[in-house]
Amino acid sequence: MRRFLPVFAAVLLLALPALAVQPDEVLRDPALEARARAISAELRCLVCQNQSIDDSDAPLARDLRILVRERLSAGDSDEEVRNFVVARYGDFVLLRPPFNWQTALLWGGPFLVLLAGIAAIVTAARRRRTEVAAIAPLSDEEKARLAALLEGRDQDA
Repeated sequence: MRRFLPVFAAVLLLALPALAVQPDEVLRDPALEARARAISAELRCLVCQNQSIDDSDAPLARDLRILVRERLSAGDSDEEVRNFVVARYGDFVLLRPPFNWQTALLWGGPFLVLLAGIAAIVTAARRRRTEVAAIAPLSDEEKARLAALLEGRDQDA
């Protein structure tokens, strides 16, 4: 049992979130560092694409974290830093891109797919209802033949 305790502890440590910010990147001013972390959490890693630059270990993410900290140290506001990065890399660098004509499909796409699915279901239901209604009822002769078949005797034989 004691042998498994270090393994269990190692597995628990692996489950903790890994923040990629290196000690040499951290600013001495806690207020500036907090601002840098807040901005970094909103910027997408262009290599990983589903992580913020704050969480990514990619070299480009490190360069962007350093760039953010340099701009903040130079006196830029949070908005100026974001605008600088967006001007350089486009709206794609934002984890939550703004709604505009270029990103309208990105924001509206899921709703369009949902509406298309609903339209397909409604169309299929109407078509099925029309097909069921188009089936004519059995004639008296067909009913008699069916009853005979169900009883095990055949009228034609």
